[in-house]
Amino acid sequence: MARRSTSGSTGSPAGPRNRTPQPVRVRRRSFGDFVKAFFAFVALLVLVIGVPGALAVTVGWPLPHGAPSLDWLQQEITVTTFLHVLTVIVWLAWAQFTACVLVEVKAALSGVGIPGRVPGAGPSQLLARQLVAALLLVGATAASLTPGLSQLGHSLEGNQKGTVAAAQQTPGLFAQQQEQAAGTAAALAEQATHAAAQADAGGGTAGHGDTKYYRIQPPEGRHHDSLWEIAQRHLGDGRRYKEIYELNKDRIQPDGSRLSEASLIRPGWIMEMPGDAHGGELVENPDAHVSHEVRQQIHDYAKTGDHAKGQGQGHGQHASGGGSGASGDSHVSIPQQRPAPAGEREQQHVTPAADSGSGSHFASHSFGLPEALVGAPLLAAGLLGALGRRRRQAMWQSALGAVGGRRGMEPPTPTGDAQDVHDALLVGADPEGVRLLDRSLRGLAAALAAESRALPVVYAAWLSNGDLHLQLAQPAGKPPAPWQLGQDQTFWMLARADAEGYEDVDTAAPYPGLVSLGTMDDSRLLLNLEAVPGIVSLSGREADRAAVFASVAAELATNGWSDRMTITLVGFGEDLTALAPNRLRHLDGIEALIETMEAETRQRRGALGAAGHDSVLTGRSGPAQHTRWAPHLVLLAAQPSAEDAVKLAELAADASRLGIGYLVGAETGDLPGAAWEMEVTPEGKLLAPLLGLELDAQLLPAVQQRAVVELFVEADPERDPDGPPTTPPFLVDISEQGRPAVYARLVGPYEIIGLDTPDGERSALLHEALALLLLHREGVHPRVLASALWPRGVTEDVRDALIERLRTWLGTDPDGTPRLGADATGRLTLAKSVVSDLDVLRSLYHEATQGKGVDSRAVRGRLLTDALVLVRGPLLADRPEGRYRWLTHEIVDAQLPLLVADTGLALSAFHLEKDRAEKAIEALNAALNSAPADERLWNELLRATHATGDSARLRTLAVDLLGRGGARGLPPRTEALLDELLPTWRDGAAAAG
Repeated sequence: MARRSTSGSTGSPAGPRNRTPQPVRVRRRSFGDFVKAFFAFVALLVLVIGVPGALAVTVGWPLPHGAPSLDWLQQEITVTTFLHVLTVIVWLAWAQFTACVLVEVKAALSGVGIPGRVPGAGPSQLLARQLVAALLLVGATAASLTPGLSQLGHSLEGNQKGTVAAAQQTPGLFAQQQEQAAGTAAALAEQATHAAAQADAGGGTAGHGDTKYYRIQPPEGRHHDSLWEIAQRHLGDGRRYKEIYELNKDRIQPDGSRLSEASLIRPGWIMEMPGDAHGGELVENPDAHVSHEVRQQIHDYAKTGDHAKGQGQGHGQHASGGGSGASGDSHVSIPQQRPAPAGEREQQHVTPAADSGSGSHFASHSFGLPEALVGAPLLAAGLLGALGRRRRQAMWQSALGAVGGRRGMEPPTPTGDAQDVHDALLVGADPEGVRLLDRSLRGLAAALAAESRALPVVYAAWLSNGDLHLQLAQPAGKPPAPWQLGQDQTFWMLARADAEGYEDVDTAAPYPGLVSLGTMDDSRLLLNLEAVPGIVSLSGREADRAAVFASVAAELATNGWSDRMTITLVGFGEDLTALAPNRLRHLDGIEALIETMEAETRQRRGALGAAGHDSVLTGRSGPAQHTRWAPHLVLLAAQPSAEDAVKLAELAADASRLGIGYLVGAETGDLPGAAWEMEVTPEGKLLAPLLGLELDAQLLPAVQQRAVVELFVEADPERDPDGPPTTPPFLVDISEQGRPAVYARLVGPYEIIGLDTPDGERSALLHEALALLLLHREGVHPRVLASALWPRGVTEDVRDALIERLRTWLGTDPDGTPRLGADATGRLTLAKSVVSDLDVLRSLYHEATQGKGVDSRAVRGRLLTDALVLVRGPLLADRPEGRYRWLTHEIVDAQLPLLVADTGLALSAFHLEKDRAEKAIEALNAALNSAPADERLWNELLRATHATGDSARLRTLAVDLLGRGGARGLPPRTEALLDELLPTWRDGAAAAG
């Protein structure tokens, strides 16, 4: 839409933007309005003046005239005493109500900001707000007292007049909002009366050059109007919001900021409207019926039109590196990036192991790994962490079964697509980034709570060159250190170096609804779904939408920066619930969704009101933080019907305050009530023209989704509990003929026998690479190896050179076969002649409990004894700090203590069969050195000590166990066992304590 020329010519062929002035429908104040105002005045007079006057006359001073004595406190409670107590309560209630009236009147007179909340005065403040609004409804100066009702009659160019400034009503669901809306409409009607009178008298003629303006008034609570709603009310079609946006984008507003995202408008901003804007709230030719200040604001704003257009293009191109929108303008609120530190620039020059960056030789040779997960570091870290927890849970649950031959010691080795996906998770995961994000957000919440400040509404977070940028819904002042203001007042920035200084704090997660959508240049966007003022719609092909929905659901379900959360999936993802059954739930249809969300919306409104909070953000900070106020995010993949879409839009209108977010699929971009519209293209781009975004979308395609689900289902501890026991992935020949050529000791200090120690700085890398290969006999993908050794990235030639050095160091077998080879998929494997003590330990235990030891007691005892001798301490006990960080992704740290404990328990049972209690105690103590937290070992040690018949020794052991338990005490099973073996143990423990 062309902008109006600012030259003096009135005959420009381009013509003005506002082409056809429309007749204004005027709402005049009715008799009912005057009646309502009269009763409001009487009520205020009675409550504010009459109540204290009546109390003073009838009761007098209710409190004692001197300091109360003990005799006064012991006097009988009479009717007079009761009346005095009741009078004090009434005085306090009056003082509270009067404070509410003063707060509401101040807010109405100032026209700036949101009325402050009087503590504990929810119903009282509501009544005061309704009475004040009704009184001001017909006040002589209502137009100037009501925020945002200012208008202008100032000469803009030649004989053209600025003819309108309208107030915005924030849609609300509460009575006080409806009252304020009525006040707004009535005040505008009064101004419309004057405008209409001038027009009828010929005092002014509405020509084709007349311009209409719309001035935003402060919202109620945390509700913000949208351009869609403005277009719906005044243009008859919400989809015409783009016309309003195009007229006002990048123009300097009265507060000095610019409109850069159509969904973010602020109180006091001025919106120029298309010429055919209509509606009872719009008024033409106000002239002198508005304040001089507002006339000057709109006059100045009108002159920014063509100038802002030129400036906005340049600014937008700078922000996006040239822009890629159809118009050439960029309206993305992408944070300004700081240059990366020298070390980071060096790393950026090479290919990050966890990045799917385009154009790099290393990234282009992915060996079949799904790049969708390689390029999603936060999603990969969440999935990998959740999978590790699931596998540990399965092992511990299995440990409660019978000793020997039990299922679950070894998790199933993934194959096919599941193996590729698992490797992609290992390559792509950035657990350090997740940890810093979580600590940074919680640290910010703790700092704001310490300053008694509320959490600001955050629409999005950007991760750029290691820095964290929070994009706020509106300015929130200076952030607490070490946070800094970003590129403008709506950005708070935290440098990575400062983020690393945060420690863990006991604070509720402030923004658990943040979820990755994709990347733009070097920045990753996380959208806060629960804070969006309405529905977020996603259009595109069904398969592409499903990939976005699956990615969002998987990251929300497993992310590390939230506490509790409910994610409802509708129309897709029933199998995804396996990822996090406590977070994810699936509903069959939209009818069930609407019924569920209507009930939850009512419940949350009531809970917030009862707690005295205006939003869930208030509940997540300060003294009430531990109520948590977990978010509920709804992901609806299929487009709803028009009727259902309206119902969802009504629910979503108040959702951001309640901690509820909606992401809804649409076949096209036209979804009623959508606050933000996005589209995913077949090329993997996520477009949001309204927000000025063009991202490389984060996706979880169907093939990878099925593979991820398979990994979690296979690790489910409840799956096939009576199935056959698992077998170690690599069994060693434990006979004399099976002596290895290379033997590595991993259980305890790291030692290698059979190889010379390599010279130079690469020795540590070679040792670490060999340890990784020894712990993964099934094979290690070259990219997994690279990401483990160089978490921040490495070039392909450096990686390949290390692999070649490792191959040379390991040498060849007598038949000339290299001890480091590769399988058909390109994964690196070790020859059977390269063995670790962990391999031998697993093989000995397996042979004793499932092999030859089953039928031969003597063989079983010898194998178990040999196995326990191998245990010299924890895994890689002397590993250097800063290395072997990939062990955080492994479950071997949980497997090894369980394996040692099982070996000790089996050997103890072997000795107790022959009443060799001392031998059993010796075996259990040896196992406890490596598995001190295993309750089963302590219980078996109690039984073995009891078998010695030494009560004093048993009592000493009981006291020792109590000391180890500390404040938590003993586990229930241990207490029950002690009650059986030593009934007097509690008396002895009390005496010792």
